[in-house]
Amino acid sequence: MVQIVYLNGAFLPLEDARVPVLDRGFIFGDGVYEVIPVYSRHPFRLAEHLQRLQHSLDGIRLANPHSDVEWRELIREMIARNEGEDQYLYLHITRGVAKRDHAFPKDTPPTVFMMSSPLLPAAQALREHGVAAITAPDNRWLRCDIKAISLLPNVLLRQLAVDAGAAETVMLRDGFLSEGAASNIFVVKDGVLLAPPKDHLMLPGITYDVVLELAAAHGIPSRVGPVAEDTLRSADEIWLTSSTREVQAITRLDGSAVGAGEPGPLFQKMDRFYQDYKATIMRQPSL
Repeated sequence: MVQIVYLNGAFLPLEDARVPVLDRGFIFGDGVYEVIPVYSRHPFRLAEHLQRLQHSLDGIRLANPHSDVEWRELIREMIARNEGEDQYLYLHITRGVAKRDHAFPKDTPPTVFMMSSPLLPAAQALREHGVAAITAPDNRWLRCDIKAISLLPNVLLRQLAVDAGAAETVMLRDGFLSEGAASNIFVVKDGVLLAPPKDHLMLPGITYDVVLELAAAHGIPSRVGPVAEDTLRSADEIWLTSSTREVQAITRLDGSAVGAGEPGPLFQKMDRFYQDYKATIMRQPSL
């Protein structure tokens, strides 16, 4: 089946989609994006994803090109036009095509792009053995809560992990944990699940919310607040989370074992809770 995308009002094959070279997304990285997981052809927590998209658009002072009702219809159509019961949708909105000038152009329609890709479950080996990660200084800008398409700092940080044979780079800013290059990070210390606060220094993840909700529902003690570097490095367990990677245990950090060097007991519980939640709630229609 041909992969169908959406571009500026039309559904068309991916290979036929074209964007002018003067698009501000290409020239300046002037735009935002959103990623929405789809289970059994139902977009998960669509209202929350659209709210986060609106937050990003507000952050760069770009008017939303569609109402929530219009987005829902476009998303429904995108899912229907592509294969796979489980997909993830990528939404990409730029300030549009204009002459190269740093100032905002006037009366320029935005560029709106959307595509679907297969959403594959995490490999069983990763769930059983965990992944390696490295640390690096968080040298990004101070509006990490905006899901901006200008992701070069994240790309460079993630490549550090690839170069080291690791799955993720865990970022530290001023002695505290912020997040991963493409994930949120949780720490388990003395039986308590610790999470950095959702502020301007990290992207507020939807899976981050799910993990904290599941912890509360199943009696796992948790605390949201600054997580010091020494707490990270002495953690009993470390997890990474994202919509496409779900929940994974980090079992080695900077070459040293995390805890016993294997997924810990709290991760084992959370993995069961998350998989049960995915098999039931995530696969049902949501608002």
